[in-house]
Formats: sequence, C-alpha cells, structure tokens
Amino acid sequence: MTETTLYNRNREYIPRIAAVHDMCGYGKCSLTAAIPILSAAGCDVCPVPTALFSAHTRYKVFTMEDTTDMLGAYLDAWGKEGVDLDGVYSGFLGSPDQVAIIERLYREYPNALRFVDPVMGDAGEMYPTYTAELCEAMGALVDGADLLMPNLTEASILTGTDYPGQDITDAQVRATIGALFDLGAKNVVLKGIDHNDGRIRNFVANREAGPDAMTECVHEKLPFMCHGTGDAFASAMIGGVMAGLDLAASARLAGEFVHNAMAQTRFQPHYEERGVSFELSLGELTNLVD
Repeated sequence: MTETTLYNRNREYIPRIAAVHDMCGYGKCSLTAAIPILSAAGCDVCPVPTALFSAHTRYKVFTMEDTTDMLGAYLDAWGKEGVDLDGVYSGFLGSPDQVAIIERLYREYPNALRFVDPVMGDAGEMYPTYTAELCEAMGALVDGADLLMPNLTEASILTGTDYPGQDITDAQVRATIGALFDLGAKNVVLKGIDHNDGRIRNFVANREAGPDAMTECVHEKLPFMCHGTGDAFASAMIGGVMAGLDLAASARLAGEFVHNAMAQTRFQPHYEERGVSFELSLGELTNLVD
C-alpha cells in the first residue's frame, strides 16, 4: 500500500503552488485546469506561463507564443518581492530552455515539493510542438521529483523504451515504475492502464517501498474521450496531496474527480474538442478543506 504523505496541512494556512504550464485560450487544459482545480482544493496558484496558445494542440488551427524570453525577469520580480512557495508543479513546456527555469525554481525554493507532470504526448505519439530535444530536456526533471505523474506514452519516452500500448501486465507496470525510480523519481503515479474491461487503472508507488508495493486505483472507464483529463487528474492529485491526503488516497480522489467531470462533459456541445468540463465537480475538492 502507498500511504506516503508529502504534506501536512495546517487548516489555517493556504499553501502556494507555482504552476509552470502553458495557457490555452480555448480547450480546457494546462493553466485553465490547474488554476481552478488547485484553487478549489484550497491552494494559492501562482502561474508561470510557458507558452500562450489560442487553443490546445489537438485543434487543427492554433497559434503559439513561446514565453521563454520573459520568464527570467518574471522570476526576478518574484525574488525581489519575497514570494515564497510550497510546491512547484510543472507541465507542458514551450522549449528545452524552460527546463532551466524550473531548475531555477528548485534552487531558489529548495523546500518546495516538486510535482512533475511530464506532458509530452499520449496514445503513443508526441504532441505536435514537441521535439526529441525537448523530450530529452524534460527527462532532467525526473531526478528528485517528489511526485512524477506520466501516462504510458510519457513513461516510454522518459525510459527510452518502445510504447507498449495501454493493455500492459502488472509485471510491465512494475518494470516501468522501477525504471522511473532508477531515473531518480521519489514517488510515481503511472496513469492510464486499460485492459479493455470497462475500467481504467492508475498505479501509485513509493521508491523506498519499491514497485512491488505499488497500489492499484481502479475507476470506471466511460465510453468516450475528451481532452484535458491528464491535466485535471494531475491538478486534483496535487490538490489531494496539499490537503494532507496520502498518495494512494490522492490518486483515488483524482480518478473519481476526472470520472465525474467527464460524465458532466458528455452533455456539453462539442465536448470531444473543447476539453473536460470539471466546473460542476469542483465541490469534491473544496470539501477537502472545509
């Protein structure tokens, strides 16, 4: 069982999280998921925008502005104002140079928890704006990550192995998690295992206990897909962690949150493209800190 607790919550204190993600104008994901979801869980979210998109990259037409050149001065200003952080939550990056920005945050806030959602691709494919160089740079964030949350595509990229599909055995799950521990991750949530039995599985493991002690979290798989579920899961997972839940409980919370949000999404127009509609499920996270 994975009963590791990363954060002891003081109910009178609101923890502050730097969310290092892109901002999409349309198609709920990245910062437009992280900010409301973590805020609902009682966190103060401080955005560090890695890129500005008109819409997410699954749309046929989108614009992207890389923000790398502005981020140095952005963090300089934080330092001058004495901004403090309890966690650094990284996701989609706009360029390989942005890894250095995250590493700077790690140096300047050594006590902040390191949450890494290594957003690079899904279903065996890299996202359109990603390159081999950017994926290699992303790998540097694994070493020392307090919580690493890859899907199977991203785990394959990080470990330099072929994408195995989603229907993998428990032995393959343990081997993948072990390889991520070997790269330096302290705790891992491996997402999206699908045995085609109407359920979706996520596995949680702690490096000290080892892959054999991993916890399986099982949820109903709905018969449709929508974009932004990975960002919603990671944000809800971190919300659980910062509320003082252990890792397994946080993963179960996040899985149920995404399931319930997807159930609401189905009733929205153009739900396949616009992103998961989590708004009506935010109360599940607010209840953590009431």
